[in-house]
Amino acid sequence: MRTHFDEELKELNKEIINMGTLIEQAIGMAVDALINQDVEKAHAAMDFDEEIDHEEKTIENLCLKLILSQQPVATDLRTISAALKMITDIERIGDHATDISDLAIALSTMPRIEQVTHIEQMAKETMLMLIQGVEAYVEKDYDKAEAVIDHDDVIDNLFCQVKQEIIDIIQKDSDYASQATDLLLVAKYFE
Repeated sequence: MRTHFDEELKELNKEIINMGTLIEQAIGMAVDALINQDVEKAHAAMDFDEEIDHEEKTIENLCLKLILSQQPVATDLRTISAALKMITDIERIGDHATDISDLAIALSTMPRIEQVTHIEQMAKETMLMLIQGVEAYVEKDYDKAEAVIDHDDVIDNLFCQVKQEIIDIIQKDSDYASQATDLLLVAKYFE
């Protein structure tokens, strides 16, 4: 019976890794679309949302199946509960990738603001945290989980830099205020 449970947990982990990979791809494409004003890529990034939502439902069903069929207790139940909590949070990251894609489309017709340099770095750091967070869960690696938590300071610092860049842009030329505000919203999604 335990062997069957362990096999189902492996399947659960595989699906969580897949979901994390989909979200990583969606973020990468959304940011690339934003930076390069690429409407096609923004639409392609948005297409990931349905697949991510489907993956979330698959994982929820696997978790419920494990709970109902195996009646886990203690550590096993915490593992399943953590999976349910995690997929809800990372699915929201996928939604943010869609939101960034929407903004990329809206901003594609406006002159590009070159001075906001740290948004791309925020995206890279966010994707790194996402993947390392999934790995920490799958590997049950407490130290890696702590490192992900500590890495949040990097994102917070980058957000402060982007915010200052946005303030500087608006102070120099208020014509960019609307666009700059949208870019601040993108940075807030990553933060």
